[in-house]
Amino acid sequence: MFGRNKDSQETPVVVEETTTDSGVPGKKGRPTPKRRDQEAARRRPLVPADREAAKKQAKQESRIGRAKAREAFARGEESALPARDRGPVKRFIRDTVDSRWNIGEILLPLMLIVLVMTVVPNRSFQVLALLLVWLVIVIGVVDCVLLWRRLKKQINERFHTDPPKGSKSYAIMRAFQMRLSRMPRPQVKRGEQPR
Repeated sequence: MFGRNKDSQETPVVVEETTTDSGVPGKKGRPTPKRRDQEAARRRPLVPADREAAKKQAKQESRIGRAKAREAFARGEESALPARDRGPVKRFIRDTVDSRWNIGEILLPLMLIVLVMTVVPNRSFQVLALLLVWLVIVIGVVDCVLLWRRLKKQINERFHTDPPKGSKSYAIMRAFQMRLSRMPRPQVKRGEQPR
């Protein structure tokens, strides 16, 4: 019932024999190595013989790896970006902020100037400098509100989705940073259309 039918004829399978280095058909030309010999060949000590040299080499490799990761992050490579900077929407936000002049960029240099101006003994000069700082802060906040409204509309039109959580603060923080200190570095020039 489950056995082979003796009446049916089977076609024999032809196996070609290959010759190897030894010239004898079907042989590999050397004996199979023993397991203990293979394991001994792969075995390495857990602690290297020269621990100081191994430590220096590990530090050097780690330093090189960190430098490469930092450069990739600065260039804006997607694989090197942290989770808060990843994705096409975040790239669009960065490019949009970088492509325009932002009032918030001049806030830090202005604060340094005001700090120097507070040392001047003239009281009216100090008050004027302080009013100037507050005026720039208010204009910067209004500029960021308008920037976010425009960005939100563009993201909805371009990506057909709402901006991810945290995008508003991401755009505002980038707008208040000086262009030279932004990370990842700006990928577009001022006035250029974001990608």
